[in-house]
Amino acid sequence: MATSAVARETVFALRRQIAKIEGTLPERLEVPVGAAPVDADVTPQNPTANLTIVRRGLAVAPPDAFLRTGAEGLDTALSGGLPKTALSEIHGAATRDAGAVAGFALSLVSLILKQGPRLPVLWIGTAEVFREAGFPYARGLHAVFGIEPEQLLFSEAPRLIDALWIAEEAARMTALAAVILEIRGSPQRLDLTATRRLHARAQNAGRPVFLLRQAGEAEPTAAPVRLVLSAAPSAPRQTIAGPLAGSIGRPAFTVSIGKSRTALPGQFTLEWNPNERSFEERRAGQERAKNPVPVVSASRRGKDPAAASGAVLAFPAVGSPAPGDQPSPGERAAHRRPRRAG
Repeated sequence: MATSAVARETVFALRRQIAKIEGTLPERLEVPVGAAPVDADVTPQNPTANLTIVRRGLAVAPPDAFLRTGAEGLDTALSGGLPKTALSEIHGAATRDAGAVAGFALSLVSLILKQGPRLPVLWIGTAEVFREAGFPYARGLHAVFGIEPEQLLFSEAPRLIDALWIAEEAARMTALAAVILEIRGSPQRLDLTATRRLHARAQNAGRPVFLLRQAGEAEPTAAPVRLVLSAAPSAPRQTIAGPLAGSIGRPAFTVSIGKSRTALPGQFTLEWNPNERSFEERRAGQERAKNPVPVVSASRRGKDPAAASGAVLAFPAVGSPAPGDQPSPGERAAHRRPRRAG
């Protein structure tokens, strides 16, 4: 019996080592019966204590090391949520997705502020980024995310190299709840070396750093997780009598796991609950809000063309040139005369 117990412990240790090296096996491995768990207090009231989370480069990660979004599907796929002390990449494929990316990042900041001290958050970007996407609305910050406007600090850098330097210096500060770095396109300076420095600073300070990408290519970075964001249609508002027809409900996001060291690719539709300050996963079958305004159908070649326009009332009908007539030489020469200075 003793030999069998030792063999089970050896097999379990080998499975953990393989998971650390490859990062492809399931993160949560059950401890064999009779084996002592690692850094866990196994009690009948704590049945999940015999689960070990194995990540590449990190043998055992406590459950509180991850930021849970509240959406069970996404949290389960990410084996607990987004890492709290790491660089996380939030990617928008097109410029029109910048609003959804920013809204999702603010939602994550709201979750962080709800769990810990309400420290300020620094948002860093270049002038081009803020010119294209704009700044968050102050009243919306408080009403939708519970963030006071004075808690969100902005740093507009003239060049990308300056923005990266500010982000590296801010990532090491423990006086900030989080650091947001927004980048547009696929600049060469945003390489593995730059993202590794940001990731290392975030780990040392114990604070998250969110890298927002606008209309950039999916290039290799040191971020353990990359989420691809886009806006999703909102569902109707829910009332006591049921869904309110023609209404627009809570903000919704389409979240895809673009890269993860442990999770498989997946796509989820999340709704942000501004009252509870948490995400909720939209289940299959939920209706999306319909636009009550009629939409003009696309033009096509039909048998009945549109009717010709009527008489133009701004000009007299008598003596007006026929359609297609050219102006007289005198009229053409008058347009060429120099404009009077007086």
